[in-house]
Amino acid sequence: MTPLSILDQSSVAEGRTPAEAIRETIALAEAAEAMGYGRYWLAEHHNSLAHAGAAPEIVMAAIGARTRRIRIGSAGIMLPHYASLKVAEVARALEAVAPGRIDLGLGRAPGSDGMTALALNPLAREAADRFPQQVAELMGWLGEGLPANHPFARIVANPVGPTRPEIWILGSSSYGAQVAAHFGLPYAFAQFITDAGAEDAIGLYRGRFKPSPWLAEPRAAVAVFALAASSDAEARHHAASRLLWRLWRDRGIYAPLPTPDRALAEIAALSAPERAFLERLGGDAFIGTGAAVQARLAEFAAQCGADEIAVLTPCHDPAARRASYAALAEASGLARAA
Repeated sequence: MTPLSILDQSSVAEGRTPAEAIRETIALAEAAEAMGYGRYWLAEHHNSLAHAGAAPEIVMAAIGARTRRIRIGSAGIMLPHYASLKVAEVARALEAVAPGRIDLGLGRAPGSDGMTALALNPLAREAADRFPQQVAELMGWLGEGLPANHPFARIVANPVGPTRPEIWILGSSSYGAQVAAHFGLPYAFAQFITDAGAEDAIGLYRGRFKPSPWLAEPRAAVAVFALAASSDAEARHHAASRLLWRLWRDRGIYAPLPTPDRALAEIAALSAPERAFLERLGGDAFIGTGAAVQARLAEFAAQCGADEIAVLTPCHDPAARRASYAALAEASGLARAA
């Protein structure tokens, strides 16, 4: 079976607050460990009415203190917003909270609009160009140290311990695939953002991969939207919220996740081309019963060359979201192995 992980954007649901979204994330992570999931990854977004995860590292610490086995990761830390040393120190602190369980996923995209990126870092435009250099610095501070000729070679990222975070490169284009391959790091492709491109990006990554002290062989994951329920009709009912939100995203609207009833009513009132777009999107998505979704996920992983799948399930009803992950865990054998 293809290993399954969870990716959580801490989506804000219509009628509930962003603070509630964070608490729902923490509760779901605890449930995910009991279900047998191997990783729980948290996204980073800023100045958004749709997603509450502005500080994934804080929530990672809370989850780390409440769990014992599951790996906890950032998916990712948007590196151009921050100084490399500070990111390394935070990662080390998280590793102290949950030894041997921290994944440091790194991204180059702003996770916000341009003005917000400038508010986070006045040198944001230049910082994005330094992404490879920052990755190299983090590999040094979290590994065996920076090169002797580096100006910061004598600086130590504390708290140092016997274990270290696992660095991942995240992306939704060929750029991240090339960075991950160059540095010999694991790579995760965000299919849920692009709706396409995983096979090409992962193929490029595998073709250009250079072994490193961090990773001897290429390791790739793909992150997808999926939703499972006891019936296909129930799954598509709950998935309507995300499908309408996906259309909103294309219009530049980042609003809370609507209820399924509202989503279905608004979808019915859309123009014919817009409804056709959502029908195609829904037809391509991983929506259905647990067994059907798991089978399609395994087929997709083999097709695009992914070793692991991270499942994103924004759902207005937290009970339905938890039930979806439980159904996939049961269908994939995770629940029996937990």
